[in-house]
Amino acid sequence: MAPRLQLEKAAWRWVETVKPEEIRQEHINLAYRINLPACKRGTCRRNCKGNPNCLVGIGEQAWLGEIDENAFHNIDDPNSERRDKNTFVGLTNLGATCYVNTFLQVWFHNLELRRSLYQCHNSRNSLVSSENYEPQSICEHLQYLFALLQNSNRKYIDPSGLVKALGLDTGQQQDAQEFSKLFLSLLEDTLSKQKNTNLQNVIQRQFCGQFSYVTVCNQCGRSSALPSRFYELELNIQGHKNLTECVTEFLKEEKLDGENRYFCESCQSKQNATRRIKLHSLPPTLNLQLMRFVFDRQTGHKKKLNTFISFPEQLDMGPFLEGKPCTISCVYELSAVLIHRGISAYSGHYIAHVKDARTGDWYKFNDEEIEKMEGKKLQLGIEEDIAETVKSQTRKPKCSKGYHCSRNAYMLVYKVQEEESSDISRTNVEVPAFLQRLVDQDNHKFEEWCSEMADMRKQSVDKGKAKHEEVKELYELLPAKDGEPYEFIPLEWLKKWLDDSTATKEIDNSLFLCSHGKLHPDKVAESKRVSLQAAQLLYERYSGGPRLDGSSLCRECVGQRCRVLRLKNQLNEDYKEVSNLVKRTLSGEGYWVGKASLRSWRQLALDQLEEDEHETKHSNGQTNGQGPHTNNKLSEGNEDDMKTFNEDIVCCHGTSLSILETERKLVSAEVWTKLRAYFPKAPEFTQNQEPCQQCLTLEQEEKDNEAVSKMMALDQKNQLLNLFHEKNRPTLTKWPQGTDVLYIVPLFFVDEWRKFIRRPTKSSPVSNVGNTLLLCPHGGFMFTYDSLINGDAQHIALLWPNEWEVISRLFIVDQPISIHCFKDTPPSGPTTQYTTQPDLCWECRESFLFQQQRDLREYTQATIYIRKVIEDKRMVKDAAPEMNASSSEAEEEKEEHPKVDGERDPDFSQIMHAFSVAPFDQNLSIDGKSLTDDSATLGSLGVIPESIICLKADEPIADYAAMDDVYQVRMPEEGFKGTGLLGH
Repeated sequence: MAPRLQLEKAAWRWVETVKPEEIRQEHINLAYRINLPACKRGTCRRNCKGNPNCLVGIGEQAWLGEIDENAFHNIDDPNSERRDKNTFVGLTNLGATCYVNTFLQVWFHNLELRRSLYQCHNSRNSLVSSENYEPQSICEHLQYLFALLQNSNRKYIDPSGLVKALGLDTGQQQDAQEFSKLFLSLLEDTLSKQKNTNLQNVIQRQFCGQFSYVTVCNQCGRSSALPSRFYELELNIQGHKNLTECVTEFLKEEKLDGENRYFCESCQSKQNATRRIKLHSLPPTLNLQLMRFVFDRQTGHKKKLNTFISFPEQLDMGPFLEGKPCTISCVYELSAVLIHRGISAYSGHYIAHVKDARTGDWYKFNDEEIEKMEGKKLQLGIEEDIAETVKSQTRKPKCSKGYHCSRNAYMLVYKVQEEESSDISRTNVEVPAFLQRLVDQDNHKFEEWCSEMADMRKQSVDKGKAKHEEVKELYELLPAKDGEPYEFIPLEWLKKWLDDSTATKEIDNSLFLCSHGKLHPDKVAESKRVSLQAAQLLYERYSGGPRLDGSSLCRECVGQRCRVLRLKNQLNEDYKEVSNLVKRTLSGEGYWVGKASLRSWRQLALDQLEEDEHETKHSNGQTNGQGPHTNNKLSEGNEDDMKTFNEDIVCCHGTSLSILETERKLVSAEVWTKLRAYFPKAPEFTQNQEPCQQCLTLEQEEKDNEAVSKMMALDQKNQLLNLFHEKNRPTLTKWPQGTDVLYIVPLFFVDEWRKFIRRPTKSSPVSNVGNTLLLCPHGGFMFTYDSLINGDAQHIALLWPNEWEVISRLFIVDQPISIHCFKDTPPSGPTTQYTTQPDLCWECRESFLFQQQRDLREYTQATIYIRKVIEDKRMVKDAAPEMNASSSEAEEEKEEHPKVDGERDPDFSQIMHAFSVAPFDQNLSIDGKSLTDDSATLGSLGVIPESIICLKADEPIADYAAMDDVYQVRMPEEGFKGTGLLGH
């Protein structure tokens, strides 16, 4: 089928030969495209909107043929939420709680801890059958959570109960290592209150080891030991490659000398000494914290160390123990690796790799997702593919067999190696009955939900099948056959009827009506012609209206459109003829036409025709989704928003001919007759029409006023010729000879007076000198002789006494201001004194000077320039859009600092991101003076608006992750302040 515009032209091509009064039914059918051939399936890629008989591509493809039942619903299979056989249960990430989820999974897989927690006394056992049961204490929450992780039918569970009980902010990521310490401490304190003595020290039995700080005096050799317990070993990884090096450094000897000397009890004085840590005993579960997140003293924030560390699957701690019994095993097996993805300490994601104690299989726990590793081997995979920094990557070192390498592991969990045993009870942990009942209740809710979802899917499928049958039945009936009754249905309604994702509403044809209450010709493209039988069925099932059949074709709209189109076609011929007639010599009576109207009459006529056409459209003033017609095309040209032909020569009083003859042209009666046909309401002015008398009178008055202004300007210029040309002007730096007095007026007065003299007809005459601008409220002068010499003279103009006499005579003088020179010749030598009249007001003068100093220290919206000095004479790439390289091979950045007097230096973190120089590498100076005092104010450092601060970088920045950390941290770290982990 032809494009829509071609169909539109073809529908109205008959107007070229048919007048409005000659329209018959066949012409109306053409306008409404009744007889256009219907498109067949496969011939149109998409629906032909210009053809009301095209019923292809309106959404029927989805219903014709075989249909997949899944197309009838958007409900996921509830079984996708069901836990797979022989797999573990995940935990929902509540926003930024992945760090909590990783530790919960690690602790759940500690069978001794889980078994002990199940044995804890629960005072609410009697309520577990109630629907309203909610865990209260931390132990109860952990019990319930572990029971769900063990026996839930869900693929993942929600830990919000425990998170809420701890008072954690789900939207803020916290320090995972700190969370581990605080939670185990809280759990230990809670368990210590249990009546069962075996439960009181569960945490100590599982995680607690012993070491001591041993200090030896170098003078007397006395050794003192301070015993201590540990729940984890915090190992420094900076500068190390493997776990053995980290443990060795943890236990290495430290020298105490200088200010750190040790006070020896035997020597009774401070002595040089050595100190080291001695390991005495290790727990069954050994937690090794790799200190990836460290405090940067220069930035004041944490940063992440992306260092590769190698660690073994089997770790022999025997060589590190002192005085250990030979019967105790010191060989540990890797049971969990906790990973932090990301280069920054303040962002990223936490996951855990945990070994199943029963089967020896490794699993990756990533919140809701759980993945089993192949071959019972730990596979860190993509966690180690994250770049260390933006611009540098460290190549992963090769690992020996039985070892693993990671730059993202922040905690390693080792379990003591035990002899293989056939005792199943060691690896089996039974859920207590009272907890199992709670799990059964949750599983029952889950099964009910699955059943409900399945029913909803079935209902959607049944509904879809019924709709399928309806569409197949009705779509075959839709096409209207030639010569049979038909009706029009909106295209959009048909599309929504065939789109099962939207509810089918009643049929609404109200927007398709013309002002005569029938189908508007322009709306044919947005409707479809269907058979009367199909329309009857659709209205019976969905109702609506008004119904539009063959009698709804509007003869009036077609006739009006015919008239407009014929005039549009005739317009081009008339335009050519008028253009030729205007060029001929005028003979006989003529008519005045505005030149602007004559230049634009074709566009004005076209606008008028479109406006006439618009009147036949909807009463609400809308057609085809567009707003009412506005006559704005002319305003896009050189003419001023002219809406009516010939209005450009109507005077400002609105009734008579304009007096501006240059803006109008005399045309022949023949031309006016043709123009009048298009603009019957246009103002008509014959050749003998008199211009507006009021306008003539006002024009004469304006000419008289201009003549007076010119005479006044010429007179004032002749009397003050030197002042106008700025010749022979007195100066204060060299007092002129022959006078002891000079007069002062504001420079503003002189500038305005010169404007009037140069253009007396365009500028207003100056009448007042306005010397009060230079006086204070008390009537005193605001400037001294010295201040006028040193810069304040830019506000004033100096006059000779004879010039002042002329000024006083020609203008209103509110207050004379003069400066006098007194010369004296005493024996000590000649002296010169200067005074002003009026006298100087010292009080206001001091206030003025004070305000000037304050303005120099006003930093609100002030500009301070930063210039980076590059020593190697190489330009670097601009780091900010507003930076420009100067001729001194430096960079400048304009920054807005909203600082006021008394405030401290601005935050130069903006400099860091503009120049890629971290704060600890910035050396700032002004006029050779270093800016190092953080407590000083901008004013005390001499940094005033428009100052240039020099920036010199110590070295290129390599650690972009550290820079990112500094940029991200805007507020002081709160940590776990205010949470249940700290007893709140």
